[in-house]
Amino acid sequence: MEYAFLTGTVLVAGVVFAVIAQWRDWRPPIVVAVVVGVAVRVLLLFTAAHDSWQPVDFVESFKPAGEAVLNGQDPVLASEGGWHFLPTIPYVYGILLWLGIPWEYAGRLVTVVADIVLIPLVAKLAGGPKASLRALQYALNPLALLVACIHGQVEPVALVFGVAAFVVARGPGPHDRAGVTTRVVARVRRGVTAYGWRASVYRVLGPGGMLRRALTPGPTDRADLKRACLAGLLMGLALCAKSWPIWLVPGMLLLLPHLRARVAALFMTGLVPLFFLITLPVFAGTTLQQIPEVIKTIQDIRPIVGEWGWTPWFTGGNWELRADLAKFGTNLIYACVVGVILLWRRADPIDMTTAILLIFMVVTPRLGAQYLLWFMPFLIARPTRFAWPAIIGGSAWAAYGYLYMTQFDVDTWWFLHSQWSRASIVLLPLLFVAMPWGRRVASRLTAAPDEATGRARVTSAV
Repeated sequence: MEYAFLTGTVLVAGVVFAVIAQWRDWRPPIVVAVVVGVAVRVLLLFTAAHDSWQPVDFVESFKPAGEAVLNGQDPVLASEGGWHFLPTIPYVYGILLWLGIPWEYAGRLVTVVADIVLIPLVAKLAGGPKASLRALQYALNPLALLVACIHGQVEPVALVFGVAAFVVARGPGPHDRAGVTTRVVARVRRGVTAYGWRASVYRVLGPGGMLRRALTPGPTDRADLKRACLAGLLMGLALCAKSWPIWLVPGMLLLLPHLRARVAALFMTGLVPLFFLITLPVFAGTTLQQIPEVIKTIQDIRPIVGEWGWTPWFTGGNWELRADLAKFGTNLIYACVVGVILLWRRADPIDMTTAILLIFMVVTPRLGAQYLLWFMPFLIARPTRFAWPAIIGGSAWAAYGYLYMTQFDVDTWWFLHSQWSRASIVLLPLLFVAMPWGRRVASRLTAAPDEATGRARVTSAV
């Protein structure tokens, strides 16, 4: 990589400036944060596009997917599995290539523009008097700059829709929200104690029961459903970019005001990916007979481990196809995510989402450096005590791979990789303590409708 020193200087300067802004409590206008973010990203986009080194997947996986769309072919099949997601982003690649924009720019424009839009969205996600500070800090986030401008990975696209879904789902009102309240659960428990199980089930599921009342339209139903459908649409687009935003869905649903809105949002979230799947014959030149093969390719995730965390210590720091480690790690992810949802169920849904994404990073058997961007907008918007050690640590580890290791030949790169991947285990405790442990229960009172009656009430998760 020819521009490693310049890129590294920009990243370090950005971190120093962001930390000083935190220390001095700078709160510039949002437009200033956006301008700073645009300037830094345009500079790194230009240098990355002119560099002789280009990321392997950026050239050998993403580019063929865009070219396939340009040629009227299925991007999943024509890229030979290099692109194993829905074709939403390759459609944009194809348009940019059709306009004659060189791939080194076209492939990164998608992610850079998305990452710029994330800057004001982080401010909206944070809310409150320090919103503009959080926007500035994301504008200078080193990992976001590496992923969007250098690697051209599509994480910013998934995040821009995912974060926007959170902002829309939260809607007007206080920025701090309670997650699951205990009011309905307490009613059921009291009913069980007083009347027995059969009577309690009838009180919940019978005519005029709690479930029916929860599904009965309230006075703000139309506005709530519009908000829910828009949030679901945005989350569905996030899932069209990549599959991992599925971890964002629980938090988005909890931000919605009642059960009807959550059902509508969940329906819309699933409808959008289905739309892009069934329209493949129209927009991507896929035949009906090829659709099952496309689905199979999208679902096929090879059990490659050895890049991050605990698995490199079983592989000598190298990539290996280890189904045993991948299966154990996947089951560990599911168990830990369920545990986090239970522990943070009464927290602000944004805090619960941050905890889900961080615990994923801690226990996952397979991870690329770009995955570390998943939690960045949420952790920056609502920082914890150890947020910045986690942000700086993760960014430094990724920068070593992006900037330093790319200076060497293949053999040296593999040697450095074996050390780099195993060293990542040091970051796991940092990510673990950066979880919002002190915010497992939302303490602020928030106005919310009663799920059983639809009438407004004051609730607290405490």
